[in-house]
Amino acid sequence: MAGAGGEGEVPALRAVRRCLAAFPAEARELGLMESVPYLDSILSPLEFYREWVCPNKPCIIRNAFGHWPALKKWTLTYLRTVAGSKMVSVAVTPNGYADAVYQDRFVMPEERHMLFSNFLDIVEKKVISPSVFYVQKQCSNLTEEFPELLGDVEPEVPWMSEALGKKPDAVNFWLGESAAVTSLHKDHYENLYCVISGEKHFLLHPPSDRPFIPYELYLPATYCISEDGSFQIVDEKAADKVPWIPLDPLNPDLEQYPEYAQARPLRCTVKAGEMLYLPSLWFHHVQQSHGCIAVNYWYDMEYDLKYSYYQLLDSLTKAVTLV
Repeated sequence: MAGAGGEGEVPALRAVRRCLAAFPAEARELGLMESVPYLDSILSPLEFYREWVCPNKPCIIRNAFGHWPALKKWTLTYLRTVAGSKMVSVAVTPNGYADAVYQDRFVMPEERHMLFSNFLDIVEKKVISPSVFYVQKQCSNLTEEFPELLGDVEPEVPWMSEALGKKPDAVNFWLGESAAVTSLHKDHYENLYCVISGEKHFLLHPPSDRPFIPYELYLPATYCISEDGSFQIVDEKAADKVPWIPLDPLNPDLEQYPEYAQARPLRCTVKAGEMLYLPSLWFHHVQQSHGCIAVNYWYDMEYDLKYSYYQLLDSLTKAVTLV
């Protein structure tokens, strides 16, 4: 019996591989898109939940927050006046990649506490630095570090809160240099990303592309500034390894990761005054124009059938990879 079981393993694995290869294409035929669609206005909470959240489909919404004072007020001069004297958390890296794979490590940025006015000097190029600076601390930093700005936006997106039956877990403020890049990853949040000024450039993959996207385990490490001003990578040896995507979707190494050639990324640009609905579990890579200002709202996802589907797809992909 053991021999028969062993003989049956190869056809079974072949069947799994065929299913994994076919499923993303079938998923697209069932409703995924070739480009990210635009809505010219917000929908009712019920309509938005039914047409976008349930099918797990992204969209860009125009005229969703035109009433926010931030759209007119948030210049760098205004931010300096209102919050320039504050100490804030800034991610600092030598190459613009925070929370990304580098030199076979998952490297996190130096978290530097500095006057916001000094950070703005760098963004406005009044001070030249070889490092890349980005206000991007994702712990509801808008409410925790910039309460002076809360009156210019909203503490939640009312129609999304009603649609999901919950408040956002975090409201984040983003401002940085054009060299700051967010590496390819996914989040367990329903994400409403609002661009106040400038542009954000997103490369997206649906969860069904998981079989084509590589994950590997990496020792976590952190960038640290040495006495001579150069960056060192310091390992966190006691920490567990971190699963992360080593692939750069802008310049993929198809010799090392040939499966990625079967993936079909969507690209979109979110301009000032536009809101991107980025569904939970969608992979995304983000670039930005210099000095782009944005606010995003993270609503915890429902751990329902779509989460179970992704977990199954992830497990099958890992099983095939290990053989």
